[in-house]
Amino acid sequence: MILASYLGLFAAAFGAATLLPLQSEAVLTSLLILGKHPVWALVAVATAGNSLGAVVNWFLGRYIEHWRHKPWFPVGEDKLARAQRGYHRYGRWSLLLSWMPVIGDPLTVIAGVMREPLVSFVLIVSIAKLGRYLVIAAITLGLFA
Repeated sequence: MILASYLGLFAAAFGAATLLPLQSEAVLTSLLILGKHPVWALVAVATAGNSLGAVVNWFLGRYIEHWRHKPWFPVGEDKLARAQRGYHRYGRWSLLLSWMPVIGDPLTVIAGVMREPLVSFVLIVSIAKLGRYLVIAAITLGLFA
């Protein structure tokens, strides 16, 4: 039963990081309220699942970028190259917003298109996701009250 809780949380967090309409926050909150699992373990599982889901988005972005030579691709070669240079200069830190609903998932896809190195992507996104789950845990457990 304990393993099922962790697997369910991981699956919800993983799916929520993709374009699927899942709510990992509700699963985490429920498990925190039950109080049967260590808080650190729940936060770690949710962070790992959500971060790995974001990596799927990054790979999708990298795959989509392979179609840039097609005439129907929405951005020309020169504009894409300029955008990639600008992203590496200023946009990488936008990944700290990857935890946000609505805009977070597209940001992780865009990072793949913009050729963000996977190591820095995982580091920045994991920090953002961990921060969100720590805040959710703190609110749920009344640490901000």
